[in-house]
Amino acid sequence: MSSPDRRSRTLLAALLSLVTAVGLLTLTTGPAAAAATGQITGLAGKCIGAAGGNTAGGTAIDLYSCVGDATQQWTLPGDGTIRTAGKCMDLSNAGTADGTKVQLWDCNGTVAQQWIFSSARDLVNPNANKCLDLTGGSSADFTVVQLWTCNGTGAQKWTVPTSSGSGFVVTEAQFNQMFPGRNGFYTYSGLVAAISAYPGFAGTGSDTVRKQEAAAFLANVGHETGGLVYIVEQNTANYPHYCDWGQPFGCPAGQSAYYGRGPIQLSWNYNYKAAGDALGIDLLNNPWLVQNDAAVSWKTGLWFWMTSTGAGSMTGHNAMVTSAGFGQTIRTINGSLECDGRNPGQVQSRVDAYLRFTQILGVAAGTNLYC
Repeated sequence: MSSPDRRSRTLLAALLSLVTAVGLLTLTTGPAAAAATGQITGLAGKCIGAAGGNTAGGTAIDLYSCVGDATQQWTLPGDGTIRTAGKCMDLSNAGTADGTKVQLWDCNGTVAQQWIFSSARDLVNPNANKCLDLTGGSSADFTVVQLWTCNGTGAQKWTVPTSSGSGFVVTEAQFNQMFPGRNGFYTYSGLVAAISAYPGFAGTGSDTVRKQEAAAFLANVGHETGGLVYIVEQNTANYPHYCDWGQPFGCPAGQSAYYGRGPIQLSWNYNYKAAGDALGIDLLNNPWLVQNDAAVSWKTGLWFWMTSTGAGSMTGHNAMVTSAGFGQTIRTINGSLECDGRNPGQVQSRVDAYLRFTQILGVAAGTNLYC
C-alpha cells in the first residue's frame, strides 16, 4: 500500500501501555506465556502463509485461501514471536520503512521478529511502530504482506490463534459433551480462533458470569442449528426473500445469496454487510464464506451476540454480564416470535439447553431464565 497521507499511530510507549493493559499478546517470556497455534486470517477470511509453501529463509509471506498448508499454521509462543515451519516472521534487514518485506527467517531474538497483537486487531512491530499490512489493500490470492504505517484499515486487521490458556471457560471436552452429534464444520478450534475478534466474549466479569455467558451463547446457537448440525437454512424456498433491494449496496451476490448460515443463521443482505464491515471481511460479495470457513462462521455468531440488540433492548453479551438473565438473550435473538407467550415450546427448548450447559460447566444458571 502506498498512500502518502497515512496518519501514524500513537507513540511506541503509548502503544505498549495499551497492549499491556488489554493483555492480548504480550512480550513476556517463561512458562507463564501460553502458546497458541492456528491460522492467521485477514481480508476475505483468507490466511497468510509462506509464498509457495516454501520454508527457506527469506521466503516472502503472502495471503491466500485457507487450504491447510502447513505454513498457514502459526504458533505464538508468548515471547512476542510468530512462528511457522521452525522459523519466525521477520522484517528483512530489520527494516522500519514503509514497504519493508515481511519474510521467514531463522529465529534470532532480534527486534525484527517481535510482534504485538493490539486490541484494534493490528499486528504491530514495536521497534518500527508499524503494522503488518496487505500490499495495495488487496484481498487477492498471493497478495504479499509488508510493513506499513498503521492506519486502521481492513488491510491491517488480523485474527490470530488463541491458546487454551486464553481464558475461554469451555474446554474442548466440554464442548464435545455439549454437542455430541455436531457437524464437523463447527470446530472447537474455529470457535476459539473467532473469540480473538471479540475478546470480551466469555471474558468479562467473574468466573461464574463468564461461564454463564458461554453457556447462554452456546445454548442459543445450538437451538438455532439443531445442535450445531445445520450450517445453512434448510428451507430453500426462503432463500430469495432475504434481499432488501432498498439498501444502497443492493445484493451483489445475487437475489438468493443471503439465506441463513452459521451458528446464528445470519441472514439478509444488510446483516451480511454489517457483519462483514465489523469483521473486515467482504461478506456482502462473498456470503458463502460463512458456510465454508468455520472461524468466519463463528465470528458472525459472536458479532451478533456482542453487538446486536435484535428484537430486544440489549445485546446477548450485556444481558449476561449485567445479570439481566438468559431470558433476555432469547428476546434479543428471536423475541418477536417466541417471547411473551408466542412460542413457549421454543423458549423452553433454549432454557433446557442452557440449564444442561451450565451443569456441564459446573455453574449456577442464575435467575430470569424466561422471556
